[in-house]
Amino acid sequence: MRILLANDDGYLAPGLQALHAGLSRIAEVTVVAPEQNASAASNALTLNRPLSVFTAANGFRFVNGTPSDCVHIALTGLLDFRPDLVVSGVNNGANLGDDTIYSGTVAAATEGFLFGLPSLAVSLVNKGWEHLDCAVDVAVAVARDLLRAPAPALLYNLNVPNVPRAELRGVQVVRLGKRHPSQPVIVQRDPRGEPIYWIGGAGNALDDQPGTDFHAIAQGYAALTPLQLDLTHHQMLDACRTRFADLGAAGSAQS
Repeated sequence: MRILLANDDGYLAPGLQALHAGLSRIAEVTVVAPEQNASAASNALTLNRPLSVFTAANGFRFVNGTPSDCVHIALTGLLDFRPDLVVSGVNNGANLGDDTIYSGTVAAATEGFLFGLPSLAVSLVNKGWEHLDCAVDVAVAVARDLLRAPAPALLYNLNVPNVPRAELRGVQVVRLGKRHPSQPVIVQRDPRGEPIYWIGGAGNALDDQPGTDFHAIAQGYAALTPLQLDLTHHQMLDACRTRFADLGAAGSAQS
């Protein structure tokens, strides 16, 4: 079995190195990761310049681009094989609720899913790498299961609390919760006196009810969420068809 491993913290990140060591116990692992930290890059692909691939002393390959670039390049020409699983992480910080929209970690896994491969994004909830071994152990267990029965190819988001392995209460399969809006921007001045803006921190949990990823983490469980990419608001289709039925038809333009 073969695993393609990426992340968004960069090829030197402790989370990537630890996960590579863990996954290597169950499969052949190939790393293609960003050269620099690319947190919150979402699903961006670099189309305005060529990309370069380099090889580190430990064999990890790294790309001067986004997490999605790494997986895209790997699956469309860099690798001479098709992996059985794509894994991204371990991320230095949570990807809960709305975080999944912005996350480069989730985006790397999403790119694998878009190519029809089972894909797993892994995050350690609190920054700093404390109890990273726990997140790796859970990720390896989930990956082993996905390799055992890969079909259908789904996209999974795994968050693991920073607790000793012996204190983890288990894994709950849950839905995404929701955060409050993010904190206000921080306004500073550059040396010329011009305003510069720092994006504010993530907001607190708004929807952290039982059955959500926020609740599972708060209760000491790892949170595993199957994700889908269909953004269609299916319940609104009929209403919108009625509302816009004549829009654009001859004679329907308003003066």
